[in-house]
Amino acid sequence: MQLGAVLPTDDLPTDAGAVRAFAQGLEALGFGYLSVFDHVVNASSAHYDREVLKGPYREDNVFRDPFVLFGFLAGVTRALAFATNILVVSQRQTVLVAKQAAEVDILSGGGRLRIGLGTGWNYVEYESLGMSFADRGAMLEEQIAVLRKLWTEPLVHFEGRFHRIMHAGLNPMPLTRPIPIWLGGTSDPVIRRVGRTADGWMPLFPQLDKTPGAIKRTAEWLEPEVAMARMRAEALKAGRDPAAIGVEGRITYLGDEPEAWRAIRDIHRANGAGYITIMMKPGLVQGVDPILAALERVKRALSS
Repeated sequence: MQLGAVLPTDDLPTDAGAVRAFAQGLEALGFGYLSVFDHVVNASSAHYDREVLKGPYREDNVFRDPFVLFGFLAGVTRALAFATNILVVSQRQTVLVAKQAAEVDILSGGGRLRIGLGTGWNYVEYESLGMSFADRGAMLEEQIAVLRKLWTEPLVHFEGRFHRIMHAGLNPMPLTRPIPIWLGGTSDPVIRRVGRTADGWMPLFPQLDKTPGAIKRTAEWLEPEVAMARMRAEALKAGRDPAAIGVEGRITYLGDEPEAWRAIRDIHRANGAGYITIMMKPGLVQGVDPILAALERVKRALSS
């Protein structure tokens, strides 16, 4: 299994030196990839005048632009791979996303980028970017097809509900054709979409990381075994090999709990995960060296 880590943006300084030191330290520890969350703007908790935002992030959380960040890190690392988990792609211009991802792929030498996509939950962010929150699911469906065309065809002709590209294309094109597209989430539409079209899946099972030292399974969350069975059934229905769809699990660091880490790893492994991403719970550990030390402890525990 490949091990990766989420960039702990809330607990690192925002300067270039800290980001570089973290990525280089992660690579030196033998981690395979760096994963980055995505929000363009944060919504304040002070102005909700409609539906209350249910997501976990507010105006004081820190987010970096994934493509600018990966372009910078491609030049200061050698083999560390990069993943978005997830890029809220339905609020972005698809052709621009294709261009930015292609540039990262070129600058990193090819094969180091996975694009995890999703629709997000923040209607304020969609409005700020001038995009339709109501159409986000349908938009994502069409974006997947457009991205793959732009990454594999020098000139693209596409007319859909949201896109009109008349014999235009990227130059330079990416080295990886197409760049792998993964999807995040565990809703029924996401599971169907993964089975039909995705290269990989980044599901979240919050019951696996709610309590330090314990794995709690409750009826409110979808069981990993159930989710995987549904996804594989959708893949078979679409005429695809379920084994060809990558799966990424997640372990949240809530303190030094090596037995819990191994137990969660075993659940993900049993459900076909080839990737495990370590996420530091915000606020527990601050600074480049302390966070890298904690990640090293997790890696050592998972290697045993």
